Amino acid sequence: MIVEREITVDGIVRQAAGDPDRFDAFIPSPCVQNHAANLMALANGDLACVWFGGTQEGMSDISVYFSRLARGATRWSPAEKLSDDSARSEQNPVLFPAPDGTLWLMWTAQLAGNQDTALIRRRLSRDNGRSWGPIETLFPERRGRGTFIRQPIVLLDNGDWLLPVFYCHSTPGRKWNGNEDTSAVKISSDAGATWRDVDVPGSRGCVHMCIERLDDGSLLALFRSRWADNIYQSRSTDRGRTWTAPAATALPNNNSSIQFTRLANGHLALVFNDSSATAATERRLSLYEEIEDDLPPVLAGDGSKAEGRTAFWGAPRAPMTLAVSTDNGRSWTKRDVETGDGYCMTNNSRDQTNRELSYPSVKQTADGTLHLAFTFHRRAIKYVRVTEPWVTRVG
Repeated sequence: MIVEREITVDGIVRQAAGDPDRFDAFIPSPCVQNHAANLMALANGDLACVWFGGTQEGMSDISVYFSRLARGATRWSPAEKLSDDSARSEQNPVLFPAPDGTLWLMWTAQLAGNQDTALIRRRLSRDNGRSWGPIETLFPERRGRGTFIRQPIVLLDNGDWLLPVFYCHSTPGRKWNGNEDTSAVKISSDAGATWRDVDVPGSRGCVHMCIERLDDGSLLALFRSRWADNIYQSRSTDRGRTWTAPAATALPNNNSSIQFTRLANGHLALVFNDSSATAATERRLSLYEEIEDDLPPVLAGDGSKAEGRTAFWGAPRAPMTLAVSTDNGRSWTKRDVETGDGYCMTNNSRDQTNRELSYPSVKQTADGTLHLAFTFHRRAIKYVRVTEPWVTRVG
């Protein structure tokens, strides 16, 4: 039997034991479950973190939360609840500081464990997240195809906004299970007033598309794999109007989220689980197999198996690894940030039976520091602060 260790969730940033170059904190939250963190540096120098919390992913008490590490501060602020839909599970929040000074908050909202019912909502702040406008629907629900996000908007040199999305497709008579998910990019040339879609060809099973602009002006996208085999990549040389079909990289993936960012020196920093289904001894039927709902029969599921490859759920979500590339993602130097068995055969947080280290976010601030946040056993969001040289430092 594995005994959960006690953690201090007080938001205080402390030097890590035995490592003078690393600082850690657990971000305060009133929730039993906390998952899917996203970091963003704000225009006033603060660092913001958003995530979703409640009792369990898919339940209608799952809402979006916000905390900030004020510039120069050593303690994260108490969590602020920013959404509250009593009928939908609200997940995967992201932040985007628009060029006009408006801070966008976007997130998904789905019925129970049915990601094919998801729509996208937003709130806007004009004071760096101190106050927020009304909740709006940015992309409404479409029958048979849920719209999901995980990564923030990318601002291009020509002023275009690129929002990577993935579509969760329904199969009549079956519950959503991720088998048919595909990726696309929404492009806006008018500061988010209107959007057009660009599908990523051959992207079935490739989700959580994360985009960065490289030194030569081209775009690199990295993907999570529903097949739990490898991180996939795609490239664009025309500002996201066309994309190459995703191809497997040498890096593993376990059907869990990744994120990467371009550093000020042109290097890339990636956070991910350095594992795949090859390390899995067990397998879940689906992500939401513990959630019951009363959707109509067309979506209710009959246990049939999909054609072709099927999503692999239950691969261990550990270790949490930070990697740096100096050659535009062709090769990577890695160092583990957190280790464990990554047990995730359940999403249960109340009984503390989940031990995943997952859904990371990484951002660099103007001083060169790397900031990471990730799910710690679905109980808390852990924050880690290091620098790029920390990745290659031994001991």
